[in-house]
Amino acid sequence: MTAPATPETHRRAHAAGARDQAAAAAAGAEGNERLTAITGSLLLVLFAIEGVTILELGGMLYWHYFFGFLLVGPVCVKICATVYRFGRYYTGKPAYVRKGPPMILLRVLGPFVVLTSCAVLVTGILLGFAKSETVLGLPMLFLHKGFFIVWAGAMTIHVLAYLWRLPRLVASDVPGVRRMRGAATAVGGSALRWSVTVAGLVGGLVFAMLAAHLSSAWR
Repeated sequence: MTAPATPETHRRAHAAGARDQAAAAAAGAEGNERLTAITGSLLLVLFAIEGVTILELGGMLYWHYFFGFLLVGPVCVKICATVYRFGRYYTGKPAYVRKGPPMILLRVLGPFVVLTSCAVLVTGILLGFAKSETVLGLPMLFLHKGFFIVWAGAMTIHVLAYLWRLPRLVASDVPGVRRMRGAATAVGGSALRWSVTVAGLVGGLVFAMLAAHLSSAWR
């Protein structure tokens, strides 16, 4: 026969449930940080390629458009992960509060990076589809270049602040690869994080394949 439940049994079960919930919440906060690191690493590579196309727009305009459109998917994933953490922290979720906020400079810079990233992408997309330097009476080409210059300055600070953490966080989520010395411990949800990252990349790739031909209007 099963022993009857006692107040002590209920207390222990409740405590165990609370510990499990706290562990799951902590894993969620850590997983969010790793998703941000994975997408950030992918974006570093894509931005570097896009930067190369800027050096010779006359001969690489198609690829400038292609990688510009491709960036849309991963950027959306990165922004969603960052805004989610922002919201969870400022609504007082314990796991996110325990991780703490970035230093004050990065907290101020973060929204600026998001807004300028969106501005560069949106003005570039509008230029592509409008096939004109002016859109709705606005000097869109001038705005695209201006936003890019501002974005580049803000992004440089952002990258330098976080770059040193990327290898440890990404290495801990690469299946079958020996972890780097000092890499973080395993956290559940690795497959989901990679799936979300790949989905963003594939979405951007489809957009790029469908729209990159718009560059021909600028030749």
